[in-house]
Amino acid sequence: MSADEGVSAGGEGLSAADEILDIVDENDRVIGQSPRGEAYARGLRHRCVFIQARDAEGRIFVHRRTPTKLVFPSLYDMFVGGVVGAGEAYDTAALREAEEELGVTGLPLPRYLFKFLYDNGAGRTWWSAVYEVRCDLPVQPQAEEVAWHDFLPEDEVRRRLGDWEWVPDGLAAYERLRAFRSMG
Repeated sequence: MSADEGVSAGGEGLSAADEILDIVDENDRVIGQSPRGEAYARGLRHRCVFIQARDAEGRIFVHRRTPTKLVFPSLYDMFVGGVVGAGEAYDTAALREAEEELGVTGLPLPRYLFKFLYDNGAGRTWWSAVYEVRCDLPVQPQAEEVAWHDFLPEDEVRRRLGDWEWVPDGLAAYERLRAFRSMG
């Protein structure tokens, strides 16, 4: 899921636009808080998590967003994830978002890999912590969020990079993840 959206981490009845986020500087230090809707409208830098989920055979969870999504409708993503709530740790958000988006409970804690500052040059910027997790559980993504999903071999994901339209922040995270893995 694109970091622009996500299920609210807040209490019952709290809309995603009202969810409070930490606003951070270029060094990922908290400098304030803001409702998500205001943070997006004003282009305020916040925090997000990207989790690459793989099954027992090492295949990557890939999904296509529903056409009714407000941000990046019908685009593909090779990560699950979303925003980090105010005061929430990246690790906590990674587990919460992975379980919510995959529709499972009991995942192991996702393994932190690295962090980067995403900036599309047009007012969308967030610190992005990238994780990986093995998911051996049967996934049940939310129908209102996910139009299609499957676990695909890595070589098929690479082949599809030029064929499918991907969420831009997920694509940026994927490119950085490939570079990170090639260095280690």
